[in-house]
Amino acid sequence: MNESVLTLNGVGEETAQQLQDMGIHTINDLINYLPYRYDDFRMKDLSEAAHEERVTVEGRIHSEPSLQFFGKKKSRLTLRLLSGPHSIKVTFFNQPYLKKKLNVQDMITVTGKWDRHRQIITAQTYKLGPQQGEEEFSPVYPLKGSMTNRTLKKLIQQALKHYADKIADPIPEGLLAKYKLLDRRQALEGIHFPSNPDAMKQSRRRFVYEEFFLFQLKMQALRKVEREQSKGISINYVKDDLTAFISRLPFPLTDAQKRVLKEILIDMKSPHRMNRLLQGDVGSGKTVVAAISLLAAITAGYQGALMVPTEILAEQHAESLNELFQPIGMNVALLTSSVKGKRRTLLLEKLAAGDIDILIGTHALIQEEVNFKNLGLVITDEQHRFGVNQRRVLREKGESPDVLFMTATPIPRTLAITVFGEMDVSIIDEMPAGRKPIQTYWAKENMLDRILVFMEKELANGRQVYVICPLIEESEKLDVQNAIDVHVQLEQYFFGRFTVGLMHGRLHADEKEKVMKAFSENQFHVLVSTTVVEVGVNVPNASLMVIYDAERFGLSQLHQLRGRVGRGSDQSYCILLADPKNEVGKERMKIMTETNDGFVLSEKDLELRGPGDFFGRKQSGLPEFKVADMVHDYRALEIARDDAHQLIESQEFWEEQHYAVLREILVEDGILSGSKLD
Repeated sequence: MNESVLTLNGVGEETAQQLQDMGIHTINDLINYLPYRYDDFRMKDLSEAAHEERVTVEGRIHSEPSLQFFGKKKSRLTLRLLSGPHSIKVTFFNQPYLKKKLNVQDMITVTGKWDRHRQIITAQTYKLGPQQGEEEFSPVYPLKGSMTNRTLKKLIQQALKHYADKIADPIPEGLLAKYKLLDRRQALEGIHFPSNPDAMKQSRRRFVYEEFFLFQLKMQALRKVEREQSKGISINYVKDDLTAFISRLPFPLTDAQKRVLKEILIDMKSPHRMNRLLQGDVGSGKTVVAAISLLAAITAGYQGALMVPTEILAEQHAESLNELFQPIGMNVALLTSSVKGKRRTLLLEKLAAGDIDILIGTHALIQEEVNFKNLGLVITDEQHRFGVNQRRVLREKGESPDVLFMTATPIPRTLAITVFGEMDVSIIDEMPAGRKPIQTYWAKENMLDRILVFMEKELANGRQVYVICPLIEESEKLDVQNAIDVHVQLEQYFFGRFTVGLMHGRLHADEKEKVMKAFSENQFHVLVSTTVVEVGVNVPNASLMVIYDAERFGLSQLHQLRGRVGRGSDQSYCILLADPKNEVGKERMKIMTETNDGFVLSEKDLELRGPGDFFGRKQSGLPEFKVADMVHDYRALEIARDDAHQLIESQEFWEEQHYAVLREILVEDGILSGSKLD
């Protein structure tokens, strides 16, 4: 299967180069180059067609085609088509030559997007006469250069014919039988040359499972290998000390906090290194869980480290942990770039001598001169804000310390088991009792005057206000409020009564810190900002957030922003200023007003926007599947994960011959060395 595509009839140097440009070098590459969609040319009853669905209809032209030109070289050709009981308008954009080809009374077949409300088809293709059956359901491939669908399909057909006997199936027979899946050869035939949509669905079902299963197999193998190869440390904490500390807390732990704490402590006591992700919504009490985990390490004679993304957040954590630990004599220190000179030298000496129990700081923690005497637990808060290398360097400050990552971004289970598949995941899915839910309202732009009155009322009561905008400066392309304009407007509106600060992403890190600190110390009453306040700072006095053009944000992002308020004892509010133009935008605003549960919102966000937009397009770490869809195929993802886990943990997988293909895949991916299999 690793033979060059040059072995196929009709493939010369030029065609081989075109295929190489598409990443196809071998026969194996070619037969696994799967379609990304199918053109369905079967006739559609328009009364059953969904709005904006791609449809194919045939009918007779009964109005003279009309051609209009607009802009530079742009045109629109329209005609009326009688199709059964329907008289529909058909529009062709930028195909003026059709004016001479299409005549009244011609029988034509058109394919395009159906507008149910206006009874219009925006046509992409047409054919004179009725549709021919052999092309009713056709795969479409991602192409480059002058390569055509037709040529590629012929080459795939030839490859499948000559190399069918060499197609190995990585899925064990037992799993194929359990889920009634096609074998790999049948599935390849069915996905490239489906006889009907049902055949394609069965083939797709097989490849969805295969992609998820192989991905999860790699994740589970990586997890097993890392766990077994990492020396790890067994942290034999003093249970009575933890119990006494928890009993002195001014509030009881929630059931969710107790559950995740138990999971963390079991990991810490085991001889393997902990590699755990702790998820918890804003205000769910992750910090106290982190504090108890750090205390566990200290009672066993180890030091702890907590790395956070910003100085102000580091200062707030240091303050709250000092408050918790001072009564029991724990030494908590803060290390940021602001700690300089003699203070810094003394702090580093104490750390190396073991006189500091817990060190809290920013990326300053990973600098070369920072040395711990006996680091046992590393906690990284808002872990997605640090690069993999930064997290690794901190981990290497000790002899295989346990590692706990924390995030306040509620990640849907589907994404968590995909992106963080090699980690154990703990979730705090319960809020502490007595916490007042943030009241969220959706308002239209024409209600701004009323919102300003409400804002002034909150400010007059001594509260503070966040105002969030999607852009920094005015944009010609987007008609949305921008931070600089809004800042000027609010400064004028509140002139002489309240102060208004401005923060955005173009400020240097130290300037952002300065503005945020001033706001947290109530030097600014109103803070106009872009989304840079999304994660981090705690200002209990802020009771109101107004988000301009809220429809431009995803649900998870809106929820993260909203979490900046509601941190004090007063009732807090979030007002979404939005005039969404489509149903999805309206649905998002409605959902935001109905729930404060970040996990519910994150699942909805995933459904509405997809995984790429959930983390942001630049986010690495999301695997790319050719066929499978993490959102719609989530059941298959969970099943594949369980199957992969059971297999990797079984003795048979490492010994029996019929799992050799899977073991070889793990070797090829560098997860296993050949010696592991000997």
